[in-house]
Amino acid sequence: MLQKLRTVIYKVADLQKAKEWYTALAGAEPYFDEPFYVGFNIGGSELGLDPDMENTTPGNQSTAYWAVADIHQAVEKSLALGGQLASPITNVGGPIEVAIIADPFGNFIGLIAGA
Repeated sequence: MLQKLRTVIYKVADLQKAKEWYTALAGAEPYFDEPFYVGFNIGGSELGLDPDMENTTPGNQSTAYWAVADIHQAVEKSLALGGQLASPITNVGGPIEVAIIADPFGNFIGLIAGA
């Protein structure tokens, strides 16, 4: 079901400072830069900065997103295996849909489908 690691998103309280820090660290400018999200292409994977700090605590501010062919099927399978829906399937632009599953061990697993 999981195809490859595609995206890691870090929650940041200060988007501008985080953007500057990650630009220096990555040695590259973001390809997407909006007040609600900043995205970097790092070797073909997405490093995203999200200023929405709702439902975060220190140490629980990042989610790795795994590419899946069919997000609805992936969510259903995850739930059938004992996972819980932490964030429902959401369209985040064009054909891209994401969801977050909490595994039975307290970890968040991001699922992403589409372009």
